[in-house]
Amino acid sequence: MFDLNPLIILGIGIAVVLGMIIVLRINAFVALISAAIVVSLLAPGDWAVKISRVAEEFGKTVGNIGIVIAMAAIIGKCLTDSGAADRVVRMFTNFLGEKRAPVSLMASGFVLSVPVFFDTVFYLLLPLARSMHRKTGLKYLLLILAMGAGASITHSLVPPTPGPLLIAGQLKIDVGMMMMIGLAVSIPTAAIIYFFIRWLTTMIDIPMRPIEGGAAEPEPLPDDRLPGLFVSILPIILPVILISANTILLALAKKDTAGAGLVLAANITAVVGNANLAMLISAAIALAVLYCQRKPTRQQMAEIIESSLMSAGVIILITAAGGAFGAMLREAQIGPAIENLFVGGGASHIAGLKVIFMGFAVACLLKFAQGSSTVSMITTAGMMASLILGPDGSYVQIGYHPVYVAAAIGFGAQCGNWMNDSGFWVFAKMGGLTEVETLRTWTVTVSLMAVIGLFVTVAFAKMLPLV
Repeated sequence: MFDLNPLIILGIGIAVVLGMIIVLRINAFVALISAAIVVSLLAPGDWAVKISRVAEEFGKTVGNIGIVIAMAAIIGKCLTDSGAADRVVRMFTNFLGEKRAPVSLMASGFVLSVPVFFDTVFYLLLPLARSMHRKTGLKYLLLILAMGAGASITHSLVPPTPGPLLIAGQLKIDVGMMMMIGLAVSIPTAAIIYFFIRWLTTMIDIPMRPIEGGAAEPEPLPDDRLPGLFVSILPIILPVILISANTILLALAKKDTAGAGLVLAANITAVVGNANLAMLISAAIALAVLYCQRKPTRQQMAEIIESSLMSAGVIILITAAGGAFGAMLREAQIGPAIENLFVGGGASHIAGLKVIFMGFAVACLLKFAQGSSTVSMITTAGMMASLILGPDGSYVQIGYHPVYVAAAIGFGAQCGNWMNDSGFWVFAKMGGLTEVETLRTWTVTVSLMAVIGLFVTVAFAKMLPLV
């Protein structure tokens, strides 16, 4: 049996994904799992295991991310229904003042998109943006661009949202490390893009238009019907604190100078700081806040949880199929083939900043071609994992921590947001913009934000390589 060139196998795999999603309009899960099977059949190995290894890798990915995504969906639903998300927004508004409403909305989107999906955050914040425009007279376009940009950054960079969570799993990066570096590169990127948004909205002025269909705009709930600030923000920050503490203490405990107290603390955080348990605790808190605030019946509470898990199930299937696809790319020896393509056999591996730029470029091209940020991140992470992970699962030396490659992939998956992306239509239709207006504003903003994020990531990799 002849062996295909790994790059041909890669091309066939990507063609299957893009063809099924773009041309045939087939669900991303079916497209990714089909591509994984095709790649596995073409890759070297015993024919008896070529299908079973796809299922095994699918199961491994579900084991890594399934619980976290399910709990994140419950947390997001509870934050919305209880009014806790609204309380977080008002906290930023009260702290910064109404005249800084764009910053408040950007910060709110930035924080809420850590456990809540982008579409949900946009739906949640839009009535507040419209209300702030009527009340303060600030430009409507400035408000919604700032809000959307803030939500888009963390959606692609900070777990437990599925994309960055899957990237961390594929590249074998600790979730806490992904959280910390994701936040570190996101904050300066958000600050820089905010000033661009302010300039852009002086050049383009789009008025606030009535909601399609003439539906009545919901009035914000009074403060006395919202939960307190501490319990509102606790489900968001608690997993970040627990998981990050586990990462930091585990690293410190491995040092020769670590004392018995530090080792004990690391053992404790290894349990409570495990991403699965941390998210479960936060979900329980979010459910308790919802119950205390809205007093749903047992049947209503069960329906809330069930609807959350149904939406999470689709994300888990897509993400796990992407994990299997990435694993099959590694079986096809894509990594060594790409190394040889770039270095021509003149070095033992690709190193330096070209790895970051490669991850960004591939993610950007896939995003532009098929529209889904998550699919782009999944596919690119699988490809890059085969490049920077050796046969034994250890990292090759690239000069900095692989978390920066993960960040570059996350930023690349935001670039080229246009008409084949659901986020484009959420912004256009809910925001009341035409397609051309959305291309001139939202597409330009998010694509520039991705490029800025790339160079921020490069700067961090140079100044703080973490190796």
